[in-house]
Amino acid sequence: MKPAKVYFTDFHTIAYGDGLPAKLKKLIRKAGIQTLDMEGKFTAIKMHFGELGNISYLRPNYARAVVDVVKECGGKPFLTDCNTMYPGSRKNALEHLECAWENGFTPLTVGCPILIGDGLKGTDDIAVPVKGGVYVKEARIGHAIMDADVFISLTHFKGHEMTGFGGAIKNIGMGCGSRAGKTDQHSSGKPHIETNRCRGCRRCQRECANQGLVFDETEKKMHVDQEHCVGCGRCLGACNFDAIVFDNDAAVRLLNCRMAEYTKAVVDGRPNFHISLVVDVSPNCDCHGENDIPILPNIGMFASFDPLALDQACADACLAATPMPGSQLAKNLAKPGFVNLHDHFRNSTPESEWESCLEHAEKIGLGTREYELITI
Repeated sequence: MKPAKVYFTDFHTIAYGDGLPAKLKKLIRKAGIQTLDMEGKFTAIKMHFGELGNISYLRPNYARAVVDVVKECGGKPFLTDCNTMYPGSRKNALEHLECAWENGFTPLTVGCPILIGDGLKGTDDIAVPVKGGVYVKEARIGHAIMDADVFISLTHFKGHEMTGFGGAIKNIGMGCGSRAGKTDQHSSGKPHIETNRCRGCRRCQRECANQGLVFDETEKKMHVDQEHCVGCGRCLGACNFDAIVFDNDAAVRLLNCRMAEYTKAVVDGRPNFHISLVVDVSPNCDCHGENDIPILPNIGMFASFDPLALDQACADACLAATPMPGSQLAKNLAKPGFVNLHDHFRNSTPESEWESCLEHAEKIGLGTREYELITI
């Protein structure tokens, strides 16, 4: 397979010139978004609206820029995401829409409707065959997303407590899965509590949607209910004391592989295009109701027809960057005896791992990791 073309521009602007949304429009036009046949076609723009309390998600201005270009091409755009499998402000369509509105995403600000892809309760999905799937034969994808004629992903590229980073593949594969689909992807491993490290703060329990954590009032320690736990890893990101450990060392790798296969189910057989902004690179997912300071500086905007090449290009740019002083990443590197893994994402969260996702995505034919970076 020939190297994919990935287009890039930085976040610099000229005083009294065009702003960043206009620069994004120029980037995606240069990358060839207008070659998609969008005339009269329903066009899904998949993005993350941010959990309430988190302010590192992409600003609505960027979504509006993409919407405007889709409309110029004759498309009928809508912004979309699917419901979450954990507590928070996006677990059903009503709360999800209210969250989106509170975070600035309304038809007025973004210029198009906003639809929750898997319906009111997260149950409106469709079983989509995965061509070449090893771990997933049928992916449970939000119905509205699969009904679209054209698919575009708009991704906030940032760190992630399990998958190393959240890029285009995670935005598509995990993000387009219905609540059942998300459970399916996360079902490969379950954690246990190191009770000697547990402080009894119960913060992890607030993140669990499945009664998978039980607090012992006598010993003031948390425990995992293996029957109800689905292995989603939300508790891992919530614990500040490293008390939660996954029993299955391959759990993250299997999650990564399933995520890649879900992504293939979403994009196979229809026109698709992908955009990632490496900005406000928080250490954890935008699904958290808070965000820490960025681990890396703002790098730029990337676009490609190949989501795998896009993730590889963004990862390479991040690995070449200098850690932000005072960040979780910088603090880890400064700890006495810390083992430097020479990988910003794994150094930020040593329990995470991302290479297996890209390796498997290439193996199943999602795209290529080889790319030509074209700077605009």
